Amino acid sequence: MYMKWLDMVAFILVILGALNWGLVALLQFNLVSTLLGAGTQLENWAYILVGVSAVYVAATHPELWGMKKK
Repeated sequence: MYMKWLDMVAFILVILGALNWGLVALLQFNLVSTLLGAGTQLENWAYILVGVSAVYVAATHPELWGMKKK
């Protein structure tokens, strides 16, 4: 149960991070900075959580990379 919850939170954070980068590239609009304040500790933590989530998803879901899960 815990891992399923953690997987879902990590996946949502990765998707939100990707959408934010898409907004930055297409519209020069950073939603994270707008919501949390540019250059704040809260903004930094949001980026850290998105990055850690991406590593977690990549490490725990090898099927996304075309590899079999052990």
